[in-house]
Amino acid sequence: MAATIGRCLEAAFSSDYENFEVVVVDDYSEDNSVEIIKKYPCKLICLDRRSGTSKARNTGARNSRGDAIFFIDADCLLQRDTLSIVNRTLSSNGPGVMIGGTYTKMPFDRTFYSIFQSVFVNYSETKHEENPDYIAAHAMIVDARTFEKSGGFPEDFMPIIEDIEFSHRLRRSGYRLLMNPDIQVRHIFNFTLLKSLRNAVRKSMYWNMYSLENKDVFKDSGSASVELKTNVVSCVLNIFLIALFILSDIAEFLYFIPPVYMLNIFINRKLLKCFYKTGGIPFGSKAFIYYTMIYPLPIAIGTIRALIKYLLSHRQIQTT
Repeated sequence: MAATIGRCLEAAFSSDYENFEVVVVDDYSEDNSVEIIKKYPCKLICLDRRSGTSKARNTGARNSRGDAIFFIDADCLLQRDTLSIVNRTLSSNGPGVMIGGTYTKMPFDRTFYSIFQSVFVNYSETKHEENPDYIAAHAMIVDARTFEKSGGFPEDFMPIIEDIEFSHRLRRSGYRLLMNPDIQVRHIFNFTLLKSLRNAVRKSMYWNMYSLENKDVFKDSGSASVELKTNVVSCVLNIFLIALFILSDIAEFLYFIPPVYMLNIFINRKLLKCFYKTGGIPFGSKAFIYYTMIYPLPIAIGTIRALIKYLLSHRQIQTT
């Protein structure tokens, strides 16, 4: 947190919009985050033990005074006009709407893996502006009374994706979800290849665990999109076909690989085009290879781990 919180607060107080307060919740950090936060005119709340993201967000919301709450992460940077756009969006929509923003296509740290992740998230979250499946907490705007009435984020939930559960719960209660792609924050990823792969495994595991319980595994949901699921199936199927060829020495198995790969490219064509538009041919080509040939593997590993955990937990329930 100390590595990014200063930049986060600096960006917030550089906003061209003035009527806002900043509440920062320190989740029992062990670095010098508190010393950095105290340099800025914000309300600081320090938790007395490590309690998790949901507890921190709920605490911040309960200690805010505004009519609307804008959740943001410590590694996200507001653009100068972000809060102005938020205000205009709130003015044109009633309190029964939860509004979402997304990442800028170009992150703060412009390494390949960070840009890849930022473009991927931006594209995935903004596909459905009028009826997104969820609103991500890295740029979530909700009416303060609505948040209080809802009970907030689940504090006895998984380490991540609590914003998905919260979004689904509000929608079931009759609230509308709205994505405004102009509301953007710049994320600080600092991704290397290893960090990118680890992130994919972790998010895939928890997301699939939730989706299996929620019975919506095949839903087109943000970064858990139909495109990504097709991409994973395509990669795994092609690996399986190559394995069959090696084991049987039957060349006909290889004939199925090009059509499977081309179908995957067709379904993912808009995302792949977004890669090219963001970074040109050099970045787009590398992103294309990474997305279709490498990135599906950690997603598949996370999915398998989630399925194993799901089956084991349900087996325990049945035996007890």
